[in-house]
Amino acid sequence: MQAEIITIGDEILIGQILDSNSKWIAEELNKIGVSVYQITSIQDEKQHILKAVKEAQSNANIVIITGGLGPTKDDITKLTLAEYFNDTLILNEEVVEHIKNLFAKMNYPFTEVNRQQALVPSTCTPLKNYFGTAPGMWFQKNDKIVVSLPGVPNEMKGLIENSVLPKIKETFQLPYILHKTILTYGMGESMVAARIEDWENNLPKFIKLAYLPSYGKVRLRLSAKGKNKQQLIEGIAKEVEELTKLIPDIIVGFDDSETIEVVIGEMLTKKKQTLATAESCTGGNIAKMITAIPGSSNYFVGSVVAYHSKIKINILGVDKSLIEKHSVVSAEVAEAMAKGIQQKFNTTYAIATTGNAGPTTDNTDTSVGTVFIAIATPTTIFSKEYYFGQPREKVIYRTSYEAIELLKKEILKN
Repeated sequence: MQAEIITIGDEILIGQILDSNSKWIAEELNKIGVSVYQITSIQDEKQHILKAVKEAQSNANIVIITGGLGPTKDDITKLTLAEYFNDTLILNEEVVEHIKNLFAKMNYPFTEVNRQQALVPSTCTPLKNYFGTAPGMWFQKNDKIVVSLPGVPNEMKGLIENSVLPKIKETFQLPYILHKTILTYGMGESMVAARIEDWENNLPKFIKLAYLPSYGKVRLRLSAKGKNKQQLIEGIAKEVEELTKLIPDIIVGFDDSETIEVVIGEMLTKKKQTLATAESCTGGNIAKMITAIPGSSNYFVGSVVAYHSKIKINILGVDKSLIEKHSVVSAEVAEAMAKGIQQKFNTTYAIATTGNAGPTTDNTDTSVGTVFIAIATPTTIFSKEYYFGQPREKVIYRTSYEAIELLKKEILKN
C-alpha cells in the first residue's frame, strides 16, 4: 500500500518554514504499514494543485494534502479539489455549529468569513477538526483516497490521529512494516559498508538495509515488510544478531533513543560518576547534546564555554605561558582546559575542546579544521589532534561526536 504526501504553500518553497508536516505524516503512515512513494511541495496555485493531485493518484492509493484550507482568499485548496472531483461546495451545518461553539469558548465573534469554512465539496466526508475551524476532507472513489488537511501542525496531527489513520485501517488490508536501527560511531559509511558487505548481500528479500550517515556516526536501518508479523520480528532479530558479531567495536546502541549520549549517561549513572566540559571551538554543543537527555543532571555537573583566552586563563586556570608558547589551538592548552574544569567542578571525567572551526584562523597559524580534544579521567589527562576540514558546522559536530566517543572508550576502560 502506497501513499503520496503533498504540501501546499509558497512559504515552504521560499524557505520561510520547514516542511515538518510531511516527515511526521510519513512516520505515522509507516507505523500502520503504508509506504510513502513520494513527497511533493507545491505552490498555492490552482493548476499546480490539479496537476500534483492527478500525478499523485496515478502513483498511489492514498494521497494526503496539507495546507491551503484557511479562511482567507489565498487558501484555494478546497475550491480546487471541488473542481478536480467535478463537485460543488455545500454548507455543512455540523461544521458551522462546531466553529460557533469553538469561537464561543474563546469569546470570539462568529463572522461570515468563518461561515465560509463550513463550505465543503458535496461528495467528501468532512473530518472534525477538534483544534481548529477548517475541517479535514476525505474523498474516496473505488480504491483511491484523497485526504485534505489544514497545514497548521497541531490541527493536522489531531485529524491524522483521530480520523485519517483509523479510516485508512478500516478501508485497506495493510501489511506490517518493522524497523530496527543500529547506531554506530567512529567509522565512516564506506568503511562500515566494506566490513558488512557479505552480510548485506545475503539479507532475506523481505529485509532492506539503509545507511543513514551524519557527523561522526552512521545509523544502519533494517526494514522488513510483509504479511507475517512474526516472520518479520524473527528475521530482523536474526540479522541484528549476525551484524552485532561483525561490528561489535562500533555499535553503541539500537534505535534512535539509544544514542551514544544516552549510553554514556547510563554508564556514568551506573558507576555514580560525573562529567563536565570546557568548550572553545564547539561553543557548548557537547553540553547541549548531553543535557538533551532526560535525567542528565544525575551525572552532568556543568560546562564553561571558554571561547576567549581570558576565560581559559581566569576561569579554567590555563597558564598564560602555555598559550603564548603553543597557541590556544594546541594539545597543551586542551589538556590544561580539561584539567581545569575537572578540578573546578570536582568531576570524575572532563572533556575539553579547542580548535579552528573557521572560516578564518583568527589569531593562530593553525589550519581551519584543526582541533584538539582532551579527556581528563580519574587517573590521567590526554589529548588527540584531528583535522575535520570545512565548513564550520562540520567541524563543530564532528568534534562533538568524536569527543563523546573518546569519553565512552575511557569510561569502558575504567
